[in-house]
Amino acid sequence: MKEGGGLVYAVGVVIPLLLTCALLTQLHAANPENDQIILQVTDNYHAIHHLLGTAAELRFKTFMEEYGKEYPTRAEYLHRLGVFAKNLIRAVEHQAMDPTAVHGVTQFSDLSQEEFEGMYMGVKGGGAGENGVAAAAEMEVGDLPESFDWRERGAVTDVKMQGTCGSCWAFSTTGAIEGANFIATGKLLNLSEQQLVDCDHACDVKERKACDDGCSGGLMTNAYKYVIEAGGIEEEDSYPYTGKRGQCRFRDEKVAVKVANFTTIPINETQIAAYLVRHGPLAVGLNAVFMQTYIGGVSCPLICGKKWLNHGVLLVGYGSRGYSILRFGYKPYWIIKNSWGKRWGEQGYYRLCKGHGMCGMNTMVSAVMTKT
Repeated sequence: MKEGGGLVYAVGVVIPLLLTCALLTQLHAANPENDQIILQVTDNYHAIHHLLGTAAELRFKTFMEEYGKEYPTRAEYLHRLGVFAKNLIRAVEHQAMDPTAVHGVTQFSDLSQEEFEGMYMGVKGGGAGENGVAAAAEMEVGDLPESFDWRERGAVTDVKMQGTCGSCWAFSTTGAIEGANFIATGKLLNLSEQQLVDCDHACDVKERKACDDGCSGGLMTNAYKYVIEAGGIEEEDSYPYTGKRGQCRFRDEKVAVKVANFTTIPINETQIAAYLVRHGPLAVGLNAVFMQTYIGGVSCPLICGKKWLNHGVLLVGYGSRGYSILRFGYKPYWIIKNSWGKRWGEQGYYRLCKGHGMCGMNTMVSAVMTKT
């Protein structure tokens, strides 16, 4: 409603600020030293050395031990300590903005936002309706199950780890092809992301500068086109992942799966659910702004941009009973497979609230069909 537009916007801004203040107050009550940490870390790193001996450094050392972190110099240690302390504050802010999930320290807490995006994301270009790929026809949706999970049906491989390489697009692509091949043949094959990283240079039809470029990013629909033109994709065993770009070593005789066609899915989330159930796991682009600090729960941020998509993931299912405090009662959610290893999130998975186009969930979704 037009009359309520301003009110909705005001509430959307005020509530996160109030929650942030409340959570920071709780943080201070639990440990008054945190006030000093906040002052120091937000002061452009002028007093990072004053973090030494504080609760922040103690937590940083625990983080280093838990995740096997080492830094070559004292200067690097101090720099990472400062980044870590800033990310503690950022996690509190994310918790305020996304109260139905749990946010905190993750294996990425010593990385700046820019470093994190450069190392662990990698989708570029290809917004809905902008990549020259025709959208699929709408499907009947009356008989969709209340909940659905392709993991329970054997169509999803184990969670993988892309490492410090912006190859999420390749993992999203292989996940969709693996699922489609399982549905077509009954065989679950672990396919090669490294082939895409090394060999795929396909470009978006409309955005000629949006080309697949190994660890520097790519696009799932580009990758489908490459696999079709190359004649197929190898298994992981014959073309193993290295986490860095190398010389193309693709061999025709090692092809395990061939792709017949692909399509983009209409932005309606009920249609996305229908294609998921009837055609298998779907490649999805997301705005991953809240994922660096995500630990678990159903993520349903109060504000999350839908146009800036920077991360490729795999949609494998959905549920109907994710509790949402601010959205009143039980709400449905998507089940998303990520490529940051099993130590991230919920054993490598992310739950995102369903029905709101959250973080661009309904903007870049594609399905693939394999040849048998």
